[in-house]
Amino acid sequence: MRTLFSFMALVLMTTQILAAPKVTQKPYGTLSDGTKITEYTLDNGKGLVVSVLNYGGIITQILAPDREGKAADIALGFKDLDGYLANPPYFGALIGRFGNRIGNAKFTLDGKTYELPANDGRNTLHGGAHGFNKKVWDVKPFTEKHACGLTLTYTSPDGEEGFPGTLKVTVVYTLSEKNELSFEYTATTDKATPVNLTQHSYFNLHGEGNGTILDHRLTIYADKYVAVDPFLIPTGELPVVKGTPMDFLTPHIIGDRIDQVKGGYDHSWVLERKNQTGMFHAVRLEDTTSGRRVDVFTTEPAVQFYSGNFLDGSITGPGGKPYVKHGGLALETQHYPDSPNHPSFPNTILRPGKKYHTTTMYEFSTFK
Repeated sequence: MRTLFSFMALVLMTTQILAAPKVTQKPYGTLSDGTKITEYTLDNGKGLVVSVLNYGGIITQILAPDREGKAADIALGFKDLDGYLANPPYFGALIGRFGNRIGNAKFTLDGKTYELPANDGRNTLHGGAHGFNKKVWDVKPFTEKHACGLTLTYTSPDGEEGFPGTLKVTVVYTLSEKNELSFEYTATTDKATPVNLTQHSYFNLHGEGNGTILDHRLTIYADKYVAVDPFLIPTGELPVVKGTPMDFLTPHIIGDRIDQVKGGYDHSWVLERKNQTGMFHAVRLEDTTSGRRVDVFTTEPAVQFYSGNFLDGSITGPGGKPYVKHGGLALETQHYPDSPNHPSFPNTILRPGKKYHTTTMYEFSTFK
């Protein structure tokens, strides 16, 4: 009896060890200058697996189970490094120094005008032509009792992509046993500079390459949005969403009203905090077919919902299927676009002696 008990205890202990969160790594390719790129895979032991590159902090896959327990990669990406080295649509990337657009590729700070690269027509998008998505980050894996993750660090030199100040950035990716994937961003600077960091993963809860996100059900807990001009630069107005196709305060199927929005959804929603500080439940995304659900929590004041309007079938994912228009969507927690040029918007200027600190969490689950 004692032998049987000891055997059962050993089996249980072995199962617990096998189910513990872990980080593995493997070579992913080499840059033209000989720099080795590594892919790190976070496995929470509960069915959720996330892979990340030291190049651009890029999330290459998110394996998530459906309501029946069948896993699929729900993050859009490329099959190899070459795809990410081209000029991609920022699949899975860590974005900085400034996520979203800066109008006319310039801003004025403390009486001085700074010129930036215009990589989106006449505007600057996601930090410029060589933003943080194209940098090699220093990565240190870690494992805890109920979580695992990566600490990514990068120092952006003074003048990089036109931005002032040496910016020291740390981003911690953590995957918990509760199927929570969190991003904690911190930064310091030696000169005043705009900072607006975000994560740019594209989701398709059917699985990457499997149709579009037009049948996904979306809730955004925001009562206003940032109005933009034809070049997607804010006008300064913050219209209410009620009675418009921008109203996702109650769940709506994305495709039901997207044709009423010229070009599709690519806007920043102002979160309905009502003086609430700290982590805020910003978004719920659901797929009734698979039963997959993603809830987004953030300390940021807004979320950019982009419905994959510029995907056109020319990009093929790792599964060999083309990414058609609306084949994925991004939910980028951040400050408002073009904030350095809009003094009335929430502040994005980081000054010496201060610390930039924001957190966003994706919670993955299923429903019947």
